[in-house]
Amino acid sequence: MPSLAELVDQARADAQGVGGADRRVIPIHPVLPLTAAEGEVARILQICNACRYCEGFCAVFPAMTRRLEFGRADVHYMANLCHNCGACLHACQYAPPHEFGVNIPVAMAELRGQTYQDYAWPPVLGKLYRRNGLVVSLALALALTLFLLLAVALNGTLWGGPASGNFYALFPHNLLVSMFAPVFGFVVLALAMGVRRFWREVTPATSGAPVSAPAAAEAGAAVLQLKYLDGGHGAGCNNADDAFTLSRRRFHHLTFYGFALCFAATAAATIYHYVFGWQAPYELPSLPKVLGALGGASLAIGTAGLGWLNLQRHRLHLAQGQRPMDLGFIALLFLTATSGLALWLGRGTPAMAMLLCLHLGAVMALFATMPYGKFAHGVFRSAALLRHAVEKRRPNPVGLGAD
Repeated sequence: MPSLAELVDQARADAQGVGGADRRVIPIHPVLPLTAAEGEVARILQICNACRYCEGFCAVFPAMTRRLEFGRADVHYMANLCHNCGACLHACQYAPPHEFGVNIPVAMAELRGQTYQDYAWPPVLGKLYRRNGLVVSLALALALTLFLLLAVALNGTLWGGPASGNFYALFPHNLLVSMFAPVFGFVVLALAMGVRRFWREVTPATSGAPVSAPAAAEAGAAVLQLKYLDGGHGAGCNNADDAFTLSRRRFHHLTFYGFALCFAATAAATIYHYVFGWQAPYELPSLPKVLGALGGASLAIGTAGLGWLNLQRHRLHLAQGQRPMDLGFIALLFLTATSGLALWLGRGTPAMAMLLCLHLGAVMALFATMPYGKFAHGVFRSAALLRHAVEKRRPNPVGLGAD
């Protein structure tokens, strides 16, 4: 029995008038050979495009119906549109153990990992994605913490510290700025350059039209609401089995907005310091303290929930090669949040110096790995959602299906 790929090639040959003894196999992607991960996504999407049972589940499937072939830019774009909700896997009649072996969540996850490497900046550091796992992330945080502890110990302030609870008595403000500002600047530059390369590749494959205000508003709402973690029907994703749950969406919200609140707290403290001349530490009910407390608690709860859900995840949902990266990012976020909260509660106690070193080490490790870890998925997915919002407003070039 001919394979699906052979039937597709034969149909294309018939459509081009090639027949009989002169018939030849016309490759699906003759211009640029696809990698194994890219080819698997293209194969699966060809099958899904013939079935279309999952067309209303998320943004991937309406985008799929606008294509008859799936080149490199197409599969990169749709892999980053996928939110790995798992709904399509449990609805699919061709999922394993069927011989077609259609598994959208795993195929898309494996390709997303490749895209993070492909678009990494500088390119030579792309291989860090393969090594940025749980052990590496925590080892980096531990190494940085030990370095800071050694610096404090050499000053004789490892235990006890200033009775006032002033962090800057241990690490001067200008020293902390000189440590973190270059790292933060590099993170922003690396992520911006990476998503710029991604944008330049997928834009021609998504109509090439410029971004409009309505498209930007729709994409922004999808990002902020995590719209595509509702399973396409509002009941949520699949996680441990085929039951629907909103847990992933809720824990993602707690994590995302917790991180945003922590960042806002840092921004508010920076304004306090440089604009108003108000020196830290700040007390309740100051804005940096309120935002930091709410953000830290939200981030701790969200990451604990995501870690637990990841460990419970159905085996057919997970690309095993991506799991260490996922858990490493979750662990660093959790350590950053909990160490920050512990530092707040332990300020003014003899343990303050050790808690401060732990928190600074976790934050530094988190920032250092941001461009080459799971944090990148939020940036690339936002760009893909924006291109989808632009593309869906253009006439369907295939003329089949609907957005």
